[in-house]
Amino acid sequence: MSARNRPISERGQLDLFRAIPGDFAPRDAQDLMAYPFFSLSKSHRTAPIDFLAGGVSIRVEAVPDHGMATIWDADILIWAASQIIEARDGGFTTSRLMATTPYEILTFIQRGVGSRDYRRLKAALDRLQSTTVSTSIRQPTEGRRHRFSWINEWRERTDHRGRPAGIELIVPDWFYSAVLDDALVLTIDRSYFDLTGGLERWLYRLVRKHGGKQRHGWRFDLRHLHRKSGSLSPFKRFAFELRDIIRRQPLPGYQLFLEIEIGGRALLAFEPSPPCGKAVNGFVLSGTRSIVPSGTRPSCYREPKQGLSDEKHSRNLALNLESNQESNLVERPRGVENTALGREPADRAPASHNRRDAPFGQIGTALSATQLASRLPSDDEPGGLS
Repeated sequence: MSARNRPISERGQLDLFRAIPGDFAPRDAQDLMAYPFFSLSKSHRTAPIDFLAGGVSIRVEAVPDHGMATIWDADILIWAASQIIEARDGGFTTSRLMATTPYEILTFIQRGVGSRDYRRLKAALDRLQSTTVSTSIRQPTEGRRHRFSWINEWRERTDHRGRPAGIELIVPDWFYSAVLDDALVLTIDRSYFDLTGGLERWLYRLVRKHGGKQRHGWRFDLRHLHRKSGSLSPFKRFAFELRDIIRRQPLPGYQLFLEIEIGGRALLAFEPSPPCGKAVNGFVLSGTRSIVPSGTRPSCYREPKQGLSDEKHSRNLALNLESNQESNLVERPRGVENTALGREPADRAPASHNRRDAPFGQIGTALSATQLASRLPSDDEPGGLS
């Protein structure tokens, strides 16, 4: 084939964007936060993810050689989104073709920089490149699908002496377009990178996307939440891990609660944590000095609030099942037995369709962790935990 007729590679059509230095806020694409695009386990997964809800369809496929991209691999996409936004806001020209060093990526996502970490980074790039996604999200015509890989291609760079000089990677247009749309990007807490569990990482991204700054938080149907996670774990295991996360409260910026409807359906509820520096019940840590030096920043320390309690009274979170239908079933709940902690008593009031701050349905007695385990419905009961 002559040079004139040889097709131009994608790399040849793109300008090179060199990663900018600096410690800036991590950003995440909302579509990646809201839907099941990644494996939540570090084990080698080849089983596809199939998700269909409303007008949204997603199919994620992996190849046996590398397995499916994991939610830890997605940290590289968070780095890419953060770079693109920071550069654009700084007046620099961005591109889907990005040049960087493994060190820059690893330090941004708070990983080690040893030889083992470099090998893991390359394996993650391989999984992102070999995992394919087909989705209807952001497709203007009904029934159309956009098919892509998380990284179109990547390669190691060398200088004129043949020494390592970093890496180049090309992100897909579907991802790049979402990042450049301000409405589709959210800043996430840097503590996200400290989360070690795949489920809690996915849950933080989902909560951050759906909750935003909603003063009274939102709630999710557990059955639908299980399907939306794309997890291979059976519902029984998924519910067990959720209860453990609720007890530990690891999500930065949010508190989780488990609520059980009188009819038996389980709901995961959450609300933003109190802002840093706000007094908590007037208590301080034992041993704290009575005089604090001038200029000391407000403390962010708080005793973790569990989602399960022996409290006698509790107030339910705001009703949002109708306005949050993409993460809930359509039927309206009949009331809940609230298992949330640390809430002041509230009067009964009917649930409201129009006000999210209205108390939710009937108020039940809060349950202890032991009572909750015995009261949760079995997997054979409709809508229940097992």
